[in-house]
Amino acid sequence: MSANEPQRQAARRLTIFTLRFARNWFRVLTVVLAVWVALPFVAPTLTHLGAEGPANLIYRIYSPFCHQFGFRSFYLFGDQPVYPREVAGTGYVSYEAYTAGLDEFADYTPADEFTSLGWTFAHKNFVGNEAMGYKVTLCQRDIAIYAALFVGALIYNVPGVRRRLRPVPLYIYVILGVMPIGIDGFSQLLSYPPFEWWPVRETWPVYRVLTGALFGLMSGWLGLPYIEQSMRETRREIEAKLARAGLPVPK
Repeated sequence: MSANEPQRQAARRLTIFTLRFARNWFRVLTVVLAVWVALPFVAPTLTHLGAEGPANLIYRIYSPFCHQFGFRSFYLFGDQPVYPREVAGTGYVSYEAYTAGLDEFADYTPADEFTSLGWTFAHKNFVGNEAMGYKVTLCQRDIAIYAALFVGALIYNVPGVRRRLRPVPLYIYVILGVMPIGIDGFSQLLSYPPFEWWPVRETWPVYRVLTGALFGLMSGWLGLPYIEQSMRETRREIEAKLARAGLPVPK
């Protein structure tokens, strides 16, 4: 065996792995999205059942990806599915009404809202209680984005769709995908400190879900055909490379 043979074998194994991934990327993506969308609902279920250790691990895993504010999240096993802030005027009993007097927020006043890291982490780390239920690990908008991506992937895999669908034109993506979520999100953000450009606006849960779902669907429509094209080209290049080298092409 030559000195370079181990490197050749490693390169060959990497090439075969890349080919198999390029052939199966959609299955991998669909499974990852399914797990990513399901786990946020597993965490509150585990908390409700008393398995707080595994539940807290899931909350921590998702923590870098979302603010996880309780007043912008869905809840399971409680009085209401959502607890918007009073300023939202949704008709639900407000988040403030449920959390007033709780030890987790005893050290904070209205002046700390969105200005104090302590206030931010207190509302981020609060997972709920027996009366409210327990929050999903992603906020309403984020869970809608990922759920819509997953649904979009299922639609993309319908016979005939995957072969014929082309990426959505960029201007449609901007108008239907980016603008609604941008207007809804920034109009809320800019009403709070340190901006305070207009009276406080807390968007309704239905708007978070609709704008998130539009963004997720449009992102899938834009991205999936490009990924498919890239993976198809990768498969052809690797298969041609293996054939030139006189190596068998895995089926």
